[in-house]
Amino acid sequence: MTDKTTKIAGVMGWPISHSLSPRLHGYWIKKYGLDADYRAWPVKPEELGETFARLKHECAAEGGVFRGTNLTIPLKETAFEVVDILDPSAKRIGAVNTVVVGPDGRLTGRNTDGIGFTDSLAEHVEISELKGGTAVLLGAGGAARAVAVALTDLGMAKIIICNRSLSRAETLAGHIGETAEAAPWDARSNLLEAADLLVNCTSLGMTGQPPLEISLNALKKSAIVTDIVYVPLETELLSAAKSRGSIVVDGLGMLLHQAKAGFEAWFGITPEVDAALRRHVLDGLKGK
Repeated sequence: MTDKTTKIAGVMGWPISHSLSPRLHGYWIKKYGLDADYRAWPVKPEELGETFARLKHECAAEGGVFRGTNLTIPLKETAFEVVDILDPSAKRIGAVNTVVVGPDGRLTGRNTDGIGFTDSLAEHVEISELKGGTAVLLGAGGAARAVAVALTDLGMAKIIICNRSLSRAETLAGHIGETAEAAPWDARSNLLEAADLLVNCTSLGMTGQPPLEISLNALKKSAIVTDIVYVPLETELLSAAKSRGSIVVDGLGMLLHQAKAGFEAWFGITPEVDAALRRHVLDGLKGK
């Protein structure tokens, strides 16, 4: 039986078996000696609203309290329509990756993906040098929305959004504003000639998903290449870019840094992202 004071949070997605979030948050829970639990819930988009209501009752029946959840593919945009309150970060991005249950039971949707992406990038490159440059962004889903906003805040002069559905790319470009433009998916390899930064925000290349088919021949060696996929840690995209001499940034850093704000909101502790945490989470990648 869970103790009455136990705070319960977790991660939702479809699928969810690949997620390292339980290992990540579990590390922090143990490190800070908290009476808390972090779980993984497989949830389809059409089940999201009902799942929130059910978990409030199920956690209470266990003697705990449901504090909220992280959201991953494909729930980040669905949650935008389900939560009761939208934090300014979620409103600006148009997607939710973190839900916090308030004392009154209302759900607040936040988005920490943007700061997670920026903090991770800053561990590898001098991000001020990106100002005025051109980014090619693959994808137009919830994570892509957060990254596009982050790139705008970094002062990039042009953000080219390339997506399998051109209409979704156009919608996101319109949301971002004059610095963004949409491009068709079949142009993705040719777009790289102008890129100072290439970001894969699709699930292509993730374990269990189709490969990301793209040629890096036009990409200059000085370009930075990053992938939000972290299973596998070194995707085929990153491997190919590294072999060309490019600086590469894997998706694990974004996962670690985006998690900080949610953990603090649910459990009342500001956690630290350090080398020990990264090693612990990396151990969880073995066999994935």
